[in-house]
Amino acid sequence: MMALDLPPLFLARMAGLLGDEFPAFLASYQRPAVAGLRVNTLKISAVEFHRLSPFTLDPVPWCPSGFVVPEEEEPGKHPYHAAGLYYLQEPSAMAVAELLDPQPGEWILDLAAAPGGKATHIAARMQGRGLLVANEVHPQRVWELAQNLERWGARHVIITNESPGRLAGRWPAFFDAVLVDAPCSGEGMFRKSAAARREWSPQLVKGCAGRQLAILAQAARLVRPGGKLVYATCTFAPEENEGVVARFLQEHSEFELEEPKRAAGLAAGRPEWLVALENGPASGVLGRPAGSGLDATLQLARAVRLWPHLGPGEGHFIAVLRRHASESRASAVARPWRQPQVPGPVREAYRAFCAGHLTLDPGSQRLALVGSYLYALPGDDLTPDRPDLPDLSGLRFIHPGWWLGSMIGQRFEPSHALALGLRREDARRVLDLPASSPEVRAYLRGEMLSAPGEPGWVLVTVDGFPLGWGRRVAGRVKSRYPKGLRQI
Repeated sequence: MMALDLPPLFLARMAGLLGDEFPAFLASYQRPAVAGLRVNTLKISAVEFHRLSPFTLDPVPWCPSGFVVPEEEEPGKHPYHAAGLYYLQEPSAMAVAELLDPQPGEWILDLAAAPGGKATHIAARMQGRGLLVANEVHPQRVWELAQNLERWGARHVIITNESPGRLAGRWPAFFDAVLVDAPCSGEGMFRKSAAARREWSPQLVKGCAGRQLAILAQAARLVRPGGKLVYATCTFAPEENEGVVARFLQEHSEFELEEPKRAAGLAAGRPEWLVALENGPASGVLGRPAGSGLDATLQLARAVRLWPHLGPGEGHFIAVLRRHASESRASAVARPWRQPQVPGPVREAYRAFCAGHLTLDPGSQRLALVGSYLYALPGDDLTPDRPDLPDLSGLRFIHPGWWLGSMIGQRFEPSHALALGLRREDARRVLDLPASSPEVRAYLRGEMLSAPGEPGWVLVTVDGFPLGWGRRVAGRVKSRYPKGLRQI
């Protein structure tokens, strides 16, 4: 893409801000964007995947499980993608969860999680322990989030469809870490998105900064004392980055900006740009941001910027804010969640399925029935200060845990999410297909396969990694791969 495709006002502003660095920045837009692939360490290690991978992989310096991969190799069409062995994610975006640094056993909220890149990354880092609440306010995008987490095989996740304010009112001071991947003007995606270039304007930048500050204010209420609030954007605009963080710190003295570990390619924040904007419009393009909080700028160099001319990927900004631990902690749940009870016949139907088709009965100690859907709830590692899950009553949620399957009359039918959360050895009947075989493509298209053996549910795998369910009758396996996911 040539630099002339970029908005002239944007170029003028960046020239004024970057100075001698601007020619290298501009030259990056004459190179094609790169594609990223992040390995699902819930299912396979990065080292093992590198040995197995059919793709050309170059490491992403700030993400041990991340790689740059040529787009022409089409990793999104490979059966390994359908098996959830990796997520296709822009390389700079991988830095966000790495700096969040989620730990197994923590309780974490991704406040604007769709389509799921950062949520899947967090889930992998948590290694199935603790609780991840993945929230998305948009009623359609939340289903894309659910689909990606399902393919990822994440079991310890609650997916909600709520506003930040509603969650903050219900769960104050509750989470060890909260991620705000804020809606922004998208300047960092100009190399990849014609729509972002077309829709950009100084007014958009100003409007985004106001919305971002409002979202951060609600997110701050959700962080426990001693916890982290990570703010991220995919824009270069200091009004949306250092400016928003400076205003937030002015208004929230209980937080401070942390200095994260810096890998190669992770540059510092630019507090001097706020000074430039305060003293006058940079390059005559954008006016100064009112109340930008210059008294807070000393901390702003601790923020992280990623640039397309300094590393693989596009533009990103990340700030890690820590809430002071000295505050007293409020109780997050005013009342315990009255979890949907499971009738005895439903529990028995599920146990009968497990006994006949699995080598284990996942989630049997913490089951919940919502409508006809049966779930295994997170919380195997609950502690005395967190004796139960956050109260979901009255909130909009998509899944309150790992969706195991549905009750069809008196019969239990397993879900695709159950298959993708299992390992090959968890199933009694397995049909393993090589990734290069025509049969695996036929299965993903929903076609019948010839496979003699015992009748019943079969876990279909690719090179040992679950793809989904099949149903064997009379030596033939009918694909139960979801119709909405089938490949033509």
